[in-house]
Amino acid sequence: MRFVDKERAFRVLLFLCAIVTVAFVGVIIIYLFVAGIPAIKEIGLRDFLFGTEWRPESQTPQFGILPFILTSVYGTVGAILLGVPLGVLCAVFIAKIAPRSIRSMLKTTVELLAGIPSVVFGLIGMTVLVPFVQRVFNLPSGANLFSSIIVLSVMILPSVVNVSENALRSVPKEYELGSLALGANRVETALRVSMPAAKSGIAASIVLGVGRSIGETMAVMMVSGNVANMPSLFKSVRYLTTAVSGEMSYSSGLHRKALFSIALVLLLFLLIINLSFKLLIRQDKK
Repeated sequence: MRFVDKERAFRVLLFLCAIVTVAFVGVIIIYLFVAGIPAIKEIGLRDFLFGTEWRPESQTPQFGILPFILTSVYGTVGAILLGVPLGVLCAVFIAKIAPRSIRSMLKTTVELLAGIPSVVFGLIGMTVLVPFVQRVFNLPSGANLFSSIIVLSVMILPSVVNVSENALRSVPKEYELGSLALGANRVETALRVSMPAAKSGIAASIVLGVGRSIGETMAVMMVSGNVANMPSLFKSVRYLTTAVSGEMSYSSGLHRKALFSIALVLLLFLLIINLSFKLLIRQDKK
């Protein structure tokens, strides 16, 4: 009876932990909706989402966030295109090909990269990458969308590598042994057998990378120029996250409400991306 009681109590504890976690997410979502909807109603959904001018403190305030939305989309897509292939192939090498000594060194390096604060990435990008881009491309300023894409692609690497490597290691050995028995080499087996078998885990790593890329603030603020321009590769830009963090301290009235609306748009982006990946994975399994 004592064992049964302990097991029941432990189940209740786990259930309560799960409920608390879900409750935190629910409170955040509800709060953002309550705080963000009034500004959208006052500004107008079309003017807010598709307006190209952000001038909250002018005599005729304008609250168009289309430049921020497009910048976040372009920056995230660029970081994914650069970071995901590099991270997945690095995970394949660590999990399936590298010798044990090199594997240990690479894993330690990736874990160290994951522990570096984002402000350090931004500082290195601002002092090293930005002047380099300015000099190489002969630009007035190297703080632009291109620099932020490079920094974001490096920042998402640890998430992609770690999750993908764990997924690759969970592939049953029988799959790989069967491939080797049929005459495939280790590289072919890793790319054509292990990777397709671990695609759900690799997809999860991409979701984490997208979340890290969209939600990053400090690093991109330091290397993107933080100017509300329509996005161009070598032009200073502003992301959704940097718009909120950069102006929240001095905002008031409708301006402050509009920043909460930007946070709501950011949350909806993340929800749409997560649901889309889940639907794709579910469809692929069917």
